[in-house]
Amino acid sequence: MSSNTFGKLFRFTTWGESHGPAIGCVIDGCPPNIQLNEKDIQKFLDKRKPGTSKFVTQRKEDDKVLILSGVFNGKTTGTPISLIIWNKDQRSKDYGDIKSKFRPGHADLTYFLKYQNRDYRGGGRSSARETACRVAAGAIARKGIKHLTKKEILIHGAVVQVGEIAINPRNFDWKNTNKNPYFCPDKKIIPIWEEYLDTIRKKGLSVGAKILVEAKNVPAGLGEPVYSKLDSDLASAMISINAVKGVEIGLGNDSVDITGAENSDELRVNENKKIIFSSNNSGGILGGISSGQDIQLSVAIKPTSSILKSQKTINDKYKNTTISTRGRHDPCVGIRAVPIVEAMTACVLADHMMRNKAQCG
Repeated sequence: MSSNTFGKLFRFTTWGESHGPAIGCVIDGCPPNIQLNEKDIQKFLDKRKPGTSKFVTQRKEDDKVLILSGVFNGKTTGTPISLIIWNKDQRSKDYGDIKSKFRPGHADLTYFLKYQNRDYRGGGRSSARETACRVAAGAIARKGIKHLTKKEILIHGAVVQVGEIAINPRNFDWKNTNKNPYFCPDKKIIPIWEEYLDTIRKKGLSVGAKILVEAKNVPAGLGEPVYSKLDSDLASAMISINAVKGVEIGLGNDSVDITGAENSDELRVNENKKIIFSSNNSGGILGGISSGQDIQLSVAIKPTSSILKSQKTINDKYKNTTISTRGRHDPCVGIRAVPIVEAMTACVLADHMMRNKAQCG
């Protein structure tokens, strides 16, 4: 497995498995003299950690992060920042009955076909447990962004659809996303989601979700055409997250339904010679380079593959069998994906800011 590192100048490498003793990451390329401590990272990990409601996995992990290197006297030194998060609530026995079976929709089969060996305990390296490390790296990326730009770039995400039930866009309010465990911007839809998810959970099923993420105050000029465009790197970052099956930038797939005249974001300048766009169908990126508008993208998360419902599968002897996955799993894994999507956005922006500064000053 040779691709555990993400980024060019600001980059991080993650390590560890779901049921191993610990997970962690090493962040390389972080600028020196940035104020940093565990609390700066922990507040984002707390948003992602399991057990926050009955509609996410009940695995109890504190996700307490420890900085092992790269920080001295409360400031980054410019050397690699190493982080560790100890696993404390593994229940490997939950997987004993299915260790020879491949869970449909999971990476079990493909890992076995590729490596001829796999960690059946919660999926091992393919588990979403790894994403805690991404959130930790994203917290440091946010600090790096502020250090580089000398201003606050707001990166926030929201769940806008759970299963077949979408929010009412007229009720959208970013302030609501931090007031409920679903990162939902529409407070009126929450009781409907809860009733829906409770039914799904009791049936031993799962559903997917759609997440919207927005980055405000991003400067123009970020992106490296033609093979490392800002939108292509953002899409790559998102699709690397467990269970993500689709990414849209700006209007995305809906741009197919309108004409070029409707899709184009027309340009004017105001009395202060500031560029004004008539709309933001491009999602803040033109030709792979940020335009100075808000960056907007959406991510589609598939339903959790681990479900109680009996399914047809095969075992590692290539014999037909059935499987029912017990243990602690998310009825909707998309809910806890919001901090992960935010973190990967931050990492891409931090990397491109450093690359832009290196080339363009």
